[in-house]
Amino acid sequence: MKALQSFKDLKDVESIWMLTREYRGIAGAGGVKDVSRDLAESLARAGYEVSVIMPRYGFVKPEELSFKTIGPQFDVNANYAHKERRERVGFWHQKLKGVDIILVEASRFSEKLGVYAYTGEEEILDPSHKKGDGHFDYFAMNILLQKAALDYAIFTGTRPDVFHCQDGHTSVLPAMMREVEGFRHYFKSSSALLTIHNAGLGYHQDVADLLFAMTITGLPQRIIYSAVLNGSFNPFLAGAAYAPINTVSENYARELQETELDALTGWLGHALKDRGIFIEGITNGINPDVFSPSHPEILGLPAAFDPARGDLAGKAICRKELVIRLMFAEIGETKMYGSIDYSPSQPLVTVVSRFSEQKGLDILGQALEVLMAEDKKIQVVIFGNGNRDIENHLISLAEHLAYEERLAVLIGYDSELANLIYAAGDFFVIPSRYEPCGLTDFMAQLMGNLPIVRTTGGLVKVRDGFNGFSYKDHTPDALIQSMNRALKTYRNSPDTIKEMQVNAVQNIYENYTWDKVREKYIRLYQKAMELMALHKS
Repeated sequence: MKALQSFKDLKDVESIWMLTREYRGIAGAGGVKDVSRDLAESLARAGYEVSVIMPRYGFVKPEELSFKTIGPQFDVNANYAHKERRERVGFWHQKLKGVDIILVEASRFSEKLGVYAYTGEEEILDPSHKKGDGHFDYFAMNILLQKAALDYAIFTGTRPDVFHCQDGHTSVLPAMMREVEGFRHYFKSSSALLTIHNAGLGYHQDVADLLFAMTITGLPQRIIYSAVLNGSFNPFLAGAAYAPINTVSENYARELQETELDALTGWLGHALKDRGIFIEGITNGINPDVFSPSHPEILGLPAAFDPARGDLAGKAICRKELVIRLMFAEIGETKMYGSIDYSPSQPLVTVVSRFSEQKGLDILGQALEVLMAEDKKIQVVIFGNGNRDIENHLISLAEHLAYEERLAVLIGYDSELANLIYAAGDFFVIPSRYEPCGLTDFMAQLMGNLPIVRTTGGLVKVRDGFNGFSYKDHTPDALIQSMNRALKTYRNSPDTIKEMQVNAVQNIYENYTWDKVREKYIRLYQKAMELMALHKS
């Protein structure tokens, strides 16, 4: 009866504090930046009180972004196993599109020039900080952010209804909020939600030193040991004992708890399932107006076009602009290998991706060796960086004389150049080994660039023959067959291609805008509140 009365008295969610390591326009490294910003702004439009709390990295210049310093400043406990320590934190604030953005100022954050990994500049300053390596103190960074957020609430006399914890970087907070003395009293009426953006090995933010985990978090030993997976303290396991947990597509949630693909996570999904914890799935949305070629000035494109209306004249101009920029190497600091000529009647296949096995770029390289030899007219542009072996293989293909003026590999990253590639392309290849959601397929579709994807995780939203092309097996042969089907359709049935381009854009507007996806998160926030009430009763 007491639990039923608690639910009856439960208030609606009004305030959400989002903890994240990324936010588009301030600091970003992947899809987390887009989800954090677009969901936060959508919630604010719907009348919710939304705050985002994130680190102030060394490359973020708050004054240039119109942030102001705000009180308070205080010390946060950050004990090591055999040493009691504290770290000083302060805060910056700005309101952007209805969202209160709070940057946490601390030397541990300000000394970093990359979000998650060391940069070339940092390697020059300290050769032990190899470019591309993750920060050695990643766990301490994560805990400092979470403790700073909890302490900030106490110092300012505020408390949100829900803490929305983005990925493993912030997923210990629900456990600390419930189990650390002081926090558990102050936040007795607050709840939390965890969102897994990528459950792959290396993304958990786990730590093998259990004594260190216990001392720096302040969590009791029993909590630390109850959250061990594969010998390490796992933030997802720790937080999910106190909060609902979701991931960024329905199909990825199913794969994690019902299929062998969970082996790629170290069996995190099954460990949660064994504890009676169900991972919910909410497929990410997108703000289509941000990526609409109807507003070329936003994207840095030379001309407007509208795939939903079959207006592709501006798309042809974008392709010509891309070829010219590559021909004259007008690509900033991006390095180019190979080239493409101007062949507007031939299909242009594009890729914008991190070069990794997860993204299937190794499979793509093998497929292109066959496809480029068989189809003398196909052109390909690949843009990204990452795994050195994959980079070298793609570069060797680009420099092969047989593929001259048909394959360009661009190493680096530049958002405007990426937008031009999306806009210029006819097909956009995503051959992922696994993919929690995928946002690049949305971006490509909005610019009339039809995805060719492997049906895994969130990529099942690309339906074969409706809004793109898809295949099942993670092999070069399966990818080649799917690409050949797409190319055949392009050459023999242009009206079908136009119909698919229209379908793709309409499907996004009907099902995947953030204002539609937001409602599913609001339901989970309310579920988090119900779970909090159940714990209190």
